[in-house]
Parts: sequence; structure tokens; C-alpha cells
Amino acid sequence: MEWIDCLNQAIRYIEEHLTEEIDYECLGKAACCSAYHFQRMFAYMAEVPLSEYIRRRRMSLAAADLKCTDEKVVELALKYGYQSPTAFNRAFQSVHGITPSAARKTEVPVKSYPPISFKLMIKGVEEMNYRLEQKESLRIVGVRRKLRKKLEENFEIVPKMWETVAEDGTVPRLTALMDREPSGVLGISFCQEPENWNYMIAVSSGQEPPEGMEEAELPSRTWAIFSGEGECPGAIQELERRIYTEWMTSSGYEYDQGPDVELYLSPNPQQAKFEVWVPVKKK
Repeated sequence: MEWIDCLNQAIRYIEEHLTEEIDYECLGKAACCSAYHFQRMFAYMAEVPLSEYIRRRRMSLAAADLKCTDEKVVELALKYGYQSPTAFNRAFQSVHGITPSAARKTEVPVKSYPPISFKLMIKGVEEMNYRLEQKESLRIVGVRRKLRKKLEENFEIVPKMWETVAEDGTVPRLTALMDREPSGVLGISFCQEPENWNYMIAVSSGQEPPEGMEEAELPSRTWAIFSGEGECPGAIQELERRIYTEWMTSSGYEYDQGPDVELYLSPNPQQAKFEVWVPVKKK
């Protein structure tokens, strides 16, 4: 199945389950990838977090129900997955700017967010520098932090983790252990196992991990490796957005199950040099 078709299949899954709990793992399967990877792709392509898109769609339907039916607010709250009218009211106001009670009046306007439909659009105005490499498994040593199921929460966890290792002396301790290629500090998202999402800041090393660190293995894969530079995290996030919205749609490759890797080649965050490694396979 083509990549765009997989994304649209996942959107259909969302639409069919808006009045039920949406299982992100099932959503990932519908999109033929992991739940973590689907959330990343969706955020880059739709320019809105997945959880916010789902909230907008539910509140759009709830507004229509308020206008066209006599269902009580408490009934609509339960229908769209909220355990209390208070939580439902808060979500409704965040989308429409008014209370559910006010939305019942026919003359009061509400917002409607239609379902997203992904289509192929080739841009390619700016070049992208990349290479394909088949790499054997790689032993790494570093520090690990557990991630959460909602990607936007991890957008806070990971930067704080980098801030901590920069301040507490972990980065120089890591670079002292680095004795193998690639030369640089790795940021790796291990999110293939549904109940074991975690992030590592690590280096390639054959040495024993010191206290407070651990070893892991980066599996053998074919990697599409993209290089970039600029002020982080903005520059690397923009590169990742272009990978998923431009390169992946027309490259002849698709995402393979595996970790997502960022390699930082220079320590200066104001003008960083970096690589993004994406596990891929031929379509």
C-alpha cells in the first residue's frame, strides 16, 4: 500500500472511532507503522498534534449534535469520551470559544473542522542532502529516559533531558567514552515496542557503561541519512518535516520499523551540524 494511502486509512480509522476510545497502537497499525512514528508524521504533515486534531473533530461533531438534537450536555460528554461535563465544557470552549449551552442557540456561530485528507504534493524547491547506507548493528552507551504515549508530551521531556545532560556534566563524560564511528552525540527514540517507549542520549562505544549509564544496540538497518545545520531545535525539526512531507512521498522508499536517530556532529546549538537517520526499505 502506498504511503499516502496508509495515512488516509488511519484517518478513516479515526473517523470510525470518534465516539470511542482511540487506541494509538491500532491507529499505527492502520497506517502501517508504529504509533510513535504515525504521531510524528501526522504532526509534520497536518501541522497540528494528533491529539488536538482528534479533539477538534470530536468537538465539531458535538457542536452539530447540540444544534440538531436534544441530547443533554452530560450525554454528549460521555459520547465523546469525557468522564465529566466539566472536562467536556473545557474542551468545547477551547475549540469553539463558547460553552455548549450557548452553542445550542441557532444564531450563535460555532466552528467546524472537517476530516483531513492527505494528497501527494511534490515541492522540492530546495535541495535535500542525503545518502543511503546499510549499517551493521551498533553498540551504544548513554543515558535513557522513558517516553509517554502522547508525542506532544515528549516534546517537553526530550528538550529537558538534553538541558539536564548539558548542565550536569554528562555530555563530556559521554564524549570521553566515544571510540567508534559515528563521531558525535546520538539522540535515539526507541519506540517500536508498544509498552516500552524510551529516548537515549548516547555515543558509539565499546567501553563498559559507567555508573548511571547503560548500553544498548542500534539494530542493523538501511538508513536514509540527511545532513543539515542551523540553530536547534528549529533547524532539525524543519529538516524532519521536509523528510516526511517531501522526500518520503516521492523517494521510492518507505519507513522501516526501527529507531529514529539524530546525530549531533558539533556541540554549538546556535550553529549545529547534524544528521537525521531514518530507517527505510524499498517499496
